[in-house]
Amino acid sequence: MSDSATASKELEISLGLPQPSSSNDQDQQQDGHQDSANQPQPISDEDAEIEAMKQRVAEMEAEAAKLRQLQQASGAETAHQGPTEEEKEEVDSRSIYVGNVDYGATPEEIQQHFQSCGTINRVTILCDKFTGHPKGYAYVEFADPSLVPNAMVMNESLFRGRLIKVTAKRTNLPGMSARGRGRGRGRGRPYRARGGFRGRGRGYY
Repeated sequence: MSDSATASKELEISLGLPQPSSSNDQDQQQDGHQDSANQPQPISDEDAEIEAMKQRVAEMEAEAAKLRQLQQASGAETAHQGPTEEEKEEVDSRSIYVGNVDYGATPEEIQQHFQSCGTINRVTILCDKFTGHPKGYAYVEFADPSLVPNAMVMNESLFRGRLIKVTAKRTNLPGMSARGRGRGRGRGRPYRARGGFRGRGRGYY
């Protein structure tokens, strides 16, 4: 075999072999792309401002929730304190005082006695807070103040063998004594008037 033929075969073999240098370059490029992808991207000023706004909104929502809880708790405490002076006056404006009531009378019997006057919301028989015994008078609350004059006609009517006394209920003003309020409206005995406007018992509803 001649020297020229041998050189030609060696050249063909060398051309068919892979080039190590080009493969290594591709691996290095891929590694570089992966490293750049894994690196954290810098946060712009706009993104930082948006994050700060989100945090402030979350804080404001938390404060609003706390405020609602405090308002609900305050409303519950106010509800347990009882009616206001205006509410008491409104109830008294449609209520009557009934004196000389028999001690054995029941709220149902009093309601039946005044049912012809109009719709009745409640009947209260005042009792002694120590003994629990009735004091001999009651309050009748109507649905509307216009019904009170109808009940006033029942004054001196016979109820369980007694002549009852019917007057419009007066509102107790805070800070005024019994003498400052007087002894009641219309005719009647002093003990009945004092009981009618100052008595505080448990009562029946």
